[in-house]
Amino acid sequence: MAIPGSGLAKGLAVTLRTMTKKSVTAQYPDAQPDLPPRTRGVIGLFEENCTVCMLCARECPDWCIYIDSHKETVPAATPGGRERSRNVLDRFAIDFSLCMYCGICIEVCPFDALFWSPEFEYAETDIRDLTHERDKLREWMWTVPAPPALDPGAEEPKEIAAARKTAEKLAAQQQAPAAQQQTATAEPAAPPAASGTSEPHAEEQARAAEQPTRPAGESKQQTDQPKQEGPE
Repeated sequence: MAIPGSGLAKGLAVTLRTMTKKSVTAQYPDAQPDLPPRTRGVIGLFEENCTVCMLCARECPDWCIYIDSHKETVPAATPGGRERSRNVLDRFAIDFSLCMYCGICIEVCPFDALFWSPEFEYAETDIRDLTHERDKLREWMWTVPAPPALDPGAEEPKEIAAARKTAEKLAAQQQAPAAQQQTATAEPAAPPAASGTSEPHAEEQARAAEQPTRPAGESKQQTDQPKQEGPE
């Protein structure tokens, strides 16, 4: 049998316990929440990667993505080649008043043109302002967090390796003209000594330089013999 007033006593006990605890309520907007990096706040557009394939618009369950484009003819890259046509993006807009943040458009994009941003403060007083055009979607890209670091033992991504090799090649090409100019302006160095010269040969050359030169027309025998004086 329940004691009269036991329920009231239990309720007051809970109230007393919570009164002594520190409040955990975040005073928003003075205190911004610490959101995880994978928060689904708003969608950013990296326009350079968009090929107007229309996959995101077709797969969107709410049909809140609007894309307009036109085709342009690209001239042949080589003589005798064939001209090609490409799609040029004219409009890319997302109506966030209809979006249910399912993330299907980001998952199906084959060229990584759409990204999640943790920003969520984009409320508007007019519902028409919740349709973000391509310029606004591009601004959200600056708030997209960097991808997580790779495993230290993983291989270097091919894109980064190709970009690094290209940068090193350009740096080497820029340094080559400077090195050639320094070589041209430098003073010519003295010619190196012949590698076949030996010490005995050098000594013979030194002795020959010390001996007096014979006058022209005299033989070695005449030069080596002393002159004979006339009869006394």
